[in-house]
This record gives sequence, C-alpha cells and structure tokens, in this order.
Amino acid sequence: MDNSLLCCTSSKSSDPYGELKIFAGSASRDFTRRLCESLGVPVARSETHIFSEGTLFVRILENVRGRDVYIVQGTEFPVNDNFMELAFFVDALKRASAAQVTAVIPYFSYAKGDKKDEPRVSIRARACADMLESVGVDRVLTMDLHSPQIQGFFKVPVDHLYALPVLTEYFQSLGLPDLVVAAPDVGFSKPAARYAAAMKAPLVIGNKTRHGHDERAEIQEVIGDVRDKNVLIVDDFTISGGTLIEMASACKSLGAKDVYATVSHGVFSKGSGDRIAKSAIKQLVLTDTIEIRSEPLPANCKVISVAGLFASAIHSIHTRESVSRLFESVEAVPV
Repeated sequence: MDNSLLCCTSSKSSDPYGELKIFAGSASRDFTRRLCESLGVPVARSETHIFSEGTLFVRILENVRGRDVYIVQGTEFPVNDNFMELAFFVDALKRASAAQVTAVIPYFSYAKGDKKDEPRVSIRARACADMLESVGVDRVLTMDLHSPQIQGFFKVPVDHLYALPVLTEYFQSLGLPDLVVAAPDVGFSKPAARYAAAMKAPLVIGNKTRHGHDERAEIQEVIGDVRDKNVLIVDDFTISGGTLIEMASACKSLGAKDVYATVSHGVFSKGSGDRIAKSAIKQLVLTDTIEIRSEPLPANCKVISVAGLFASAIHSIHTRESVSRLFESVEAVPV
C-alpha cells in the first residue's frame, strides 16, 4: 500500500472539506485503530453504554460541526445490537451538524437477505438500507457484499471494496504449483473467475445444494479437474464452515493434493472452529473485517488486514477523488 496516498491533514484551516474525523463503534475498535494508523490520524473520541435493560446509548465526545466524519462499525455478532449502535451513531453525528456522515461497514451481515425467495419474508438488506437512510447516512463504505446489487438498495452512494487484491497477493507469495481456483457453487462462479484470472489458474465449480435454513451444504459434484492439483476454494464469507469443508472433502476425494480456502469475512458460528480444524483444509485465510466471534480461530486459519485498503478509500472519499481506482484491475478482468 502506497502510504503517500494516505497523508491526510488534521488542520481544518488547510482542508477545504473540514477536518477528517473517524469514530469507532464497539464492534470495530481494533480495525478502526489500524485504519487510523494508516491514515496518520487519531481515532475520534466517543462512547457507547449499554443500560441494564439492554438499551444502547452513544455519545460523540468531539466537535464535528461541518466536519467530514466516518463511523466504523461492523455488524457481526451480536448483529442487531451492532446495527442499532451504527444507526444511533449516524443519528448523533447528523444532529451534531456533521457535514457528511459515512457509515464504514467492514462486514454487512444482513447482505445475505437480498431477495424475496419465499412467501411472506422480509428483504432484510433493503430494510437495513432504509433504516440507515432514515437516520441520515450520506454514504456507505463496505467490502464484498454477498450480492453486488445490494448497492442499489441504497439511495445514497455506496463504495464497494474487494478483498481480492490483498488475498491473491498472499497466495501468490506462496508459489503454489499446479493450482486451480474453486468456486463452491455456481452463484460464486463470477467472483471466483476473477480470482482465477488474478492467480492465472484454471477454475472449477462445485454443484452445491442446501436444504432449509440449517446452514448445511452438500457438494454433489465438482465440475472440472482437480486430480493432482493444489486447490484454492474462494468465497465471500463463511459462517459454519460447512460449504468450505464439504468442497474441500469433495476435492480430496477426487485426488486433489493440498486444499486451501479464502474468504473475505470469517464469521465462525459456535463449533465451526473445531470443524475447520479437523477438515481437509490445509489453511483458511480471511480478512480482519470481523473482530467478534463465538470462539477463537483454529490453528489452520490466518488473518490478513484490509484496514489499509479501507484507509485508502476513506482518503479518496475525503479528498473527493475516485475510489474505483483502488480496484480497477479487479473489475477490468473479463468473466
């Protein structure tokens, strides 16, 4: 990451867009600290308090009038508490006369609820977008949404970052021979094709079925050749680890050598760590978009930071420059 891109002034008199202020929600304090270190600015002061009956209280402890402000808050477990805290922070910042409020959501959990595929169900991602807009959010910055069309659920601008450049850089450094990239299902085949192009490797696809909402997946077949190959399974997130584990098992049964996996968001529900530790996955690489999990990560997991990428995006937004320049190489890949 070119640190020259991240030189931000903290002097309002020399900054035509107001002093840059970055606040941390309780779900993303470490991530915000790393992000601010990349930008060379301090984490702005705020507080969150939970009352005995469970209600949330947030307070801004700095002057934000006329400032360009960012509230960094992931929506991992406890999902609903963290989402409400984000909404309250946006409301507090708008009422304190901030010039522009950007919600930085490293992991937007409700992105999974992107469609009405059953009778009488909510389109949860759209409802969350409406809620954030109702409290006055001016912009959203996030990474690897489950479905890119969720950007259209918002009426305000959404900057959508990709973890692909950071993750592929790591696997390229390993120099894995005879590598193939694997999509665990047809739905992720297009993003997986971008990983394959970046890694200059063939693409194989799993045929996955899922029954009900129990988060259990079954890989019925693997389309493509994995025999005597090292396999890299790519996906946007994992909750229970089931899809990755099933895909790894299927590849090994077809004669694959070592199986690796990478996801942007490692949620890890209770019990998933032990299952992944005992699986055929040699190493699972994930980003630091999620801080709070039900249990520690197993030994075969590695975390790579994308805070610097978010810092570059915030610098671009703050100076009114293009954010898309950060991932032009990703979107330029024909799939």
